[in-house]
Amino acid sequence: MSDSPTLDGTRRSVLKATGGLLAAGGLLGSAGAATAAEEWTTAETPTARTLHAVVETAVGPFAVGGGGEVLHRTDLGWQRVLDDGPTGNSNDLYGAASTDDGTRLWVVGASGAIGEYNVLTGSLIDHSAPNDVTNNFNDVSVVGEPGDANVYIAGDSGKIYSSAANGATETWSQVTPGSGAAIQAIDFHGPTNGHAVDGNQTVFETTDGEVYERIGIADANVNFYAVDSDGRDEVHVAGDGGMVHDWDGAAWTPTDLGDASFRDIELADGSGYVVGGGGALFSFADGTWSQESTPTGENLKSIRRGSTDIAVGAAGTVIEK
Repeated sequence: MSDSPTLDGTRRSVLKATGGLLAAGGLLGSAGAATAAEEWTTAETPTARTLHAVVETAVGPFAVGGGGEVLHRTDLGWQRVLDDGPTGNSNDLYGAASTDDGTRLWVVGASGAIGEYNVLTGSLIDHSAPNDVTNNFNDVSVVGEPGDANVYIAGDSGKIYSSAANGATETWSQVTPGSGAAIQAIDFHGPTNGHAVDGNQTVFETTDGEVYERIGIADANVNFYAVDSDGRDEVHVAGDGGMVHDWDGAAWTPTDLGDASFRDIELADGSGYVVGGGGALFSFADGTWSQESTPTGENLKSIRRGSTDIAVGAAGTVIEK
């Protein structure tokens, strides 16, 4: 992810437009071992509300959060572009993703909120409450071009909602892949290929965008909140207990990074980050996870990588490197 017009097909996988993400695994390294030459700094933002997601678009990074706020990182700093969400009811926004060309920002959140924001013109299409569903939506993944994108949404009710027609009315379908526990995160690496995690320690895979198969994780003993789907044999999951799990298509490899509760994971080309509670941020490089010092103790919710790496979280927190 970068400040140049790099393209983003899903909430966590903007870099897939420039090449497939590589699997990661390894042992915990010494603190501060990665990227010691640069430090994380705090950026000013026009909000004190929690920012739940940050993604790349054709015109730079956007972050979404409480009260339906949408922020854009410009040459003048972070600016508010929406303050009450797609419905105008100030529903909290929990997830965001962009189309493959980076020109449409999709957002989802509380009470069935779904919006499609044109980052070039500032226009907004309200797709909220598909099939009259007003449950909370936790995450979104989008694959395709504007007007012809496949949209997948993680529901708090344990359902995954999808549209193969850019969210057009009466094109939405829904499926309950597991026990009915909340779907916490979802990420697709192809039009119908992706993964999701739920609140019952389960990872699901689909190859057709409709039927989901459980692929783990046995004896994980922690809840999952983040998934990075880079291929059928490249999946990264993070959650409670400081645990990161990597799937190589045959087996899961766990890595214990302490006691942080992780909320997002982003890996590409053998490097990346995982972030979580209390300002916890670990970087991955050269086969090793290393804890990095951050200027905040706020809970971090989302991260994106690029020429400027960005993490966002509680109280309007944005840190950059």
